[in-house]
Amino acid sequence: MIRMNFGITLQYEVIGQPADFILNIHAANTPHQTVVTEDFSISQSVPVDMYEEPFYGTRFARFKANAGPITVRYNATVDIDAYIAEPSTLRESPIAEIPQAILHYVYPSRYCQSDRLHKFAAREFGQWAPGFSRVQAIAEWIRQRTVFESGASKGTTSAVDTLIEQAGVCRDFAHLMIALCRAVNIPARFATGIDYGAAPELGACDFHAYVEVYLSGRWYIIDPSGISPPQGLIRLGTGRDAADVAFATIFGQVNSWAPTVFIDAVNDPANGYEMPVRNNLAVSTQA
Repeated sequence: MIRMNFGITLQYEVIGQPADFILNIHAANTPHQTVVTEDFSISQSVPVDMYEEPFYGTRFARFKANAGPITVRYNATVDIDAYIAEPSTLRESPIAEIPQAILHYVYPSRYCQSDRLHKFAAREFGQWAPGFSRVQAIAEWIRQRTVFESGASKGTTSAVDTLIEQAGVCRDFAHLMIALCRAVNIPARFATGIDYGAAPELGACDFHAYVEVYLSGRWYIIDPSGISPPQGLIRLGTGRDAADVAFATIFGQVNSWAPTVFIDAVNDPANGYEMPVRNNLAVSTQA
């Protein structure tokens, strides 16, 4: 069991008229991720409409903020009880055997234009042995050819853009990984969260994007950026790509500041809490 404490602070200034906010900063409720304690506060006294997506446990907070400064804080303690598998046992599913509810994760989406990459992916990865090893090889291929560079991309950057520019941040690595997997008929989806274990030279803790692939009837984590061990990822949102799970969607004119994020893991083996570590096993935190 992994136990982690984390917190997020968002600061804005609403200009002129009130603005509507939809935030996805609450830890998701899943069979493998349990929210032990949490606290959510807004500096303005405004009503908040909470919604939890029933299938993936993604949670959204919606509110209307008045003109002026506003600070949003969320703090939580989360337990992660991951499912661990031996990678060599994991198999890709033929299209005819993929559940109907998962098929849309094989289709192209706004930032993951897999339909434009079929020939390229077939040439690069089509002859590799199918299964978790092929997924790992795609991730390694991306890491070797793409530079992790803050500011190298923007909100409209797509998987094809990243393939061409060969630079980006975690969001871009994830979109390229998803597009290439879908191009060889592996269902893949986008997840957002907070990561533990990133190298200090990468800068302050921030939101993180990673990938899940569907193999042998479960979703398994792949972080193509290589920043965090899979068990060090707290899930916030799950979707086809970043368009589904932005941490903040705002309707109105606002000034914003960079989020402040912290995360700590509990090192207490006597009580069953282990530290997240890198290993060669396959990790699943949502069936």
